Amino acid sequence: MKNASIKSKYGELVAILMASGVVKEKDINYAERIRDKLTSPQPLLNILKDLGLVNDDKVREIIRETKHSIRLGDLLVELGYLTADDLTAAFNIQQESENELKIGEILVKYNFIDGRQIDRILSIQLGYPLIQPTIAMVDRDLVRRIPFKTIVKHQFLPIRNSERVLLIAFNDPTDSEALLAARRLFGEKITPAVADQKALSETIRILENAGKSEAMDVDSKTVVGIVNSTIMAAIQEDASDIHIEPMGEKIQVRFRIDGVLSHQGDYPGDMMLQISSRLKIMCDADIAEKRRHQGGRILFEYKDGQIDIRVSFYVTIHGEKIVMRLLRQKEELLDINYIGMAPRMLSRFLEEAVYQPTGVLLVTGPTGSGKTSTVYSCLQHIKNPQISIITAEDPVEYVMEGVAQCSIDTTINRTFEETLRHIVRQDPDVIMIGEIRDKFSADMAMQAALTGHKVISTFHTEDSIGGLIRLLNMDIAPFLVSSTVVSVLAQRLLRKVCPSCATPVQLTPSQLQRLGSGLNDLVGGNFVKGRGCTDCRQTGYKGRLGVFELLVLDPLVRDAILEHKTSYEIRAIGIEHAGLITLLEDGLVKAAAGLTTVDEVLRCLPKLSPPRPLAVIRRLCGEIE
Repeated sequence: MKNASIKSKYGELVAILMASGVVKEKDINYAERIRDKLTSPQPLLNILKDLGLVNDDKVREIIRETKHSIRLGDLLVELGYLTADDLTAAFNIQQESENELKIGEILVKYNFIDGRQIDRILSIQLGYPLIQPTIAMVDRDLVRRIPFKTIVKHQFLPIRNSERVLLIAFNDPTDSEALLAARRLFGEKITPAVADQKALSETIRILENAGKSEAMDVDSKTVVGIVNSTIMAAIQEDASDIHIEPMGEKIQVRFRIDGVLSHQGDYPGDMMLQISSRLKIMCDADIAEKRRHQGGRILFEYKDGQIDIRVSFYVTIHGEKIVMRLLRQKEELLDINYIGMAPRMLSRFLEEAVYQPTGVLLVTGPTGSGKTSTVYSCLQHIKNPQISIITAEDPVEYVMEGVAQCSIDTTINRTFEETLRHIVRQDPDVIMIGEIRDKFSADMAMQAALTGHKVISTFHTEDSIGGLIRLLNMDIAPFLVSSTVVSVLAQRLLRKVCPSCATPVQLTPSQLQRLGSGLNDLVGGNFVKGRGCTDCRQTGYKGRLGVFELLVLDPLVRDAILEHKTSYEIRAIGIEHAGLITLLEDGLVKAAAGLTTVDEVLRCLPKLSPPRPLAVIRRLCGEIE
């Protein structure tokens, strides 16, 4: 059997596997006979894998070592993610299209396959890392040395890499022309990476416009310069909030970094009025009004891009205190699989809450606990062209493609009440309510769930049981809560130990007493603490991680709600029968793994009941001891 005929009949991958000696002609014939007997058609490569004649690692190795580039469409067909008929239809669209779209762009644009799925497939099958490029990741020195029109044409960017490997992020790493251009510019020893298409395009656009933008006024003498330099410093420090506080004789500036406020500097008190006026101009607030609280929004442009800032002016006895929240939209959207849930908890959350077609899913916690990020991760995970997702948010913090998002604007009477009345008339499958804040929004969520919709929302409560109790205190009928709520997820964000200065520690008697645990309960824990270094600004912490408490409403919990049991009784039922792991217990597991400290656990997490022994919690989490 000639290699050319195998390629035309079975595909290029099978032809390469045979040419390399991985499979033989008799193997292919045998696999073909099996495929002919199947009721539903299967790619020949899948049958060869089922027979044990080849595995994913070998396929990945062959794909990477072959000197001939395999076209993206053909690869997706041979791997079973796309049918041959779909690929033919996509090619027909490409030929008829006036725009010079690549086949991958057509497959995504016309809903043959999801763009993120293509990225994941390419990453897994080619063995290349999957990244979401940002300006901070780009090696600007290399970009300056090459013609920018080549970057725009072939859609790739050089990425900074601490391992001294030249990493090139490609829109399509199977594009032979793009690979050839990159190797010609950077040399043969490059490591391709699969880039998120939208993020890559946006980063290239920002780089293209960076050279055209005027220099920003940043100094410490003018009011404009002070405001700009303060915002730029917060962006560079990766702060989430800026606090500008009048203190009588001085103005105090603090940044919230990793959830904790850090003093940044002071200015003379008589500058407060000028700084306040400048920020009001930037966010279209009323510059003449100084007696009432106000709010606004700034789209702050700087050389590396744009950032959305929400500003709040709060009247105090010394003047207006200003808080600015920096919304890094692209950085906040996380894959649901990587938000930090324990394996067994994540599996339950997906199967018994996220994938459920109807019911109310609540994500609870205080302000700044990451609730909105988790909700967006859930929406991103279930989003596909076959379902309609509609939101009511105040404000929209992340623009999601394929989702109908509404930002509340009370100035034109586009309130939550008005929006929720109309939202069910939009034929939605999934409704996301930014926050359940009163009886009306709670009622609407319950009624929407009763009529067959899936509702996802956030709620401000201390823990998962508190979410149920607060609904009942809003005078929502217990039978409504019991029959519509499928799950309540409580969460917090704890600071992570800095890996550069982490050192093992022994827990003190005071810490053990506050935890309510003994030394025998914590056997097997590797507790650490950061000494403080330049990497973490001498704090001992760098970054944050999520801690979660998942309550899935099983029949016993639903009965407890109907019987008006106390929060203590419902929590006991959840722990004993519903597999509930408390926030304190999940935090303790993460501290025992060296990810955070016991001090952080005690500082941030409620202790509503003593934690169980570490070995028990780890087993419930699904972690290998």
